Amino acid sequence: MLPRNDDGGAVFARQSIRFFSWSMRNPRRIVASCLALIACAGLPAMQDAHARLEGGNSAMQSGDYARAMRELRPLAEEGDAEAQLGIGILYLRGFGVSADYAEAAKWLRLAADRGVALAQHNLGVMYENGQGVVRDYITALRWYRRAAEQGDRESQHNLGLMYQEGRGVVSDDDEALKWYRLSVAQGLPEAERALGMMYLRGRGVAADAAQALQWFRQAAAQGLALAQNDLGNAYRAGNGVAQDFAAALGWYKQAADRGVIEAQQTLGFMSERGEGMLADGAEAARWYRRAAESGNALSQHSLGNLYLTGSGVEQDYAAARDWFRKAADQGLAYAQNSLGAMYAMGAGVTKDEAEAVRWIRKAAAQDDAVALYNLGLCYALGRGVEKNDAEALKWTRRAAAQGHPRAQEIIRQFERR
Repeated sequence: MLPRNDDGGAVFARQSIRFFSWSMRNPRRIVASCLALIACAGLPAMQDAHARLEGGNSAMQSGDYARAMRELRPLAEEGDAEAQLGIGILYLRGFGVSADYAEAAKWLRLAADRGVALAQHNLGVMYENGQGVVRDYITALRWYRRAAEQGDRESQHNLGLMYQEGRGVVSDDDEALKWYRLSVAQGLPEAERALGMMYLRGRGVAADAAQALQWFRQAAAQGLALAQNDLGNAYRAGNGVAQDFAAALGWYKQAADRGVIEAQQTLGFMSERGEGMLADGAEAARWYRRAAESGNALSQHSLGNLYLTGSGVEQDYAAARDWFRKAADQGLAYAQNSLGAMYAMGAGVTKDEAEAVRWIRKAAAQDDAVALYNLGLCYALGRGVEKNDAEALKWTRRAAAQGHPRAQEIIRQFERR
């Protein structure tokens, strides 16, 4: 999870089930509660504090973070919790200072100990991520709970995730649902999506795709991109709703345009295969490229295939090799096998059967059926390795166990010898 901000922004990590909402309170709100208190007092010291808080607030709003630090730090050192929160945020984000997670954690802890919910939330995030502190899920859970019990909706959501995934606590779907529902009651779209996922997967509730769809739709209506992707998945599969490729494409495009890599990859696949549209290699290449340039290994491999075959792009073996290599270096078995095939053929590279076997073996180690079959062929034919029928049969049998369609026939040929 990442620090959160009242601007409603979101950063997503891992797979679509897991998302990290982040925020830090809008700078103009850092000093709001103190200003309200000070307005009721007439003491010179408090008037001076009021002026400094106003100065810090004004500086934060204008982006003059160095001035904000000068105004807020003395107040923070005097024990003002809201100023401590502000200083913590400046260090956390590197506003006006070099980012320093340890220093951020120090100031946020001071504010959190005095009951500032936003500081408690961000401190929980730092403990969960190991930012400026030793990663400690139990401590993260404790800070989330303190903020959640004050009604902080992002902390309620994050606490639900901790219970769902068993991080710092024994996994408990009922407890996760409780916290998600509290967050949903305050309208947090990430919690609406999380609740939808619980219904989709039957976690703590009876599986109900239609109910899941309602929650995804509610989150998507608030602009949550991953929920838009979830709606695309539902319409594409006809899960909880009548199958509708046009609707699926519409939701995927909304999510893809907002940077959801899974949606970009799916649009590439649908364009390439002509799913819900006429097949269009150029459109497939466009979507695959967006996802591939963001580091998505499956899209890198798919884009490599388009260059290999010249579908939607000018055939270019060197480009195919480069995209296969990017995906292979991330451990994608399909790409490792494809790169091995290019070395075996000498396509885009100098032919090198030993190098081909090296890459194919990497894919076979992941039980990729095609790589297992290809490695068996290499041993059967003595291509890149010494000919060895026993090894050939071993790898071909493993390919057959993974469902490769031609492996059984090869096995029969061996057995007839």
